[in-house]
Amino acid sequence: MTVQTEAKSAVTGISVLLYSDDRATRDAVRMGVGRRPAEGVTVESWHECATSDAVMLALKEEKFDVLILDGEAQPYGGLGVCRQIKNEVFDCPPIMVLIGRPGDGWLAAWSQADAVVSHPLRPAELAEGLAGLVRP
Repeated sequence: MTVQTEAKSAVTGISVLLYSDDRATRDAVRMGVGRRPAEGVTVESWHECATSDAVMLALKEEKFDVLILDGEAQPYGGLGVCRQIKNEVFDCPPIMVLIGRPGDGWLAAWSQADAVVSHPLRPAELAEGLAGLVRP
């Protein structure tokens, strides 16, 4: 992640790890966030994982600026994976979780998520949530 100091700080070229066992959900998140989710924020790369094991391996091998985890993923939901990452990964990047219902916010708090978006996924909420996590 590159941070430029100007009158208005800008973030460019972020890398995102996206976890969901459902390809349609991964596609909806990528399309919703888009390439430029906010002014000064550009998604340079996406790394998609369909299993929690793949997430943990990717975190060992690469550094990401933000993680997006699907709380409805099976068999290991993104809420549990988020809590595991927050407790096991040193210098953990910010994490946004996707929850099934707005009433599941307490589970997101338990998972130690930095941001939450509930289904149905809305592009504006996804983009705003991601941008809020990477801005200085």
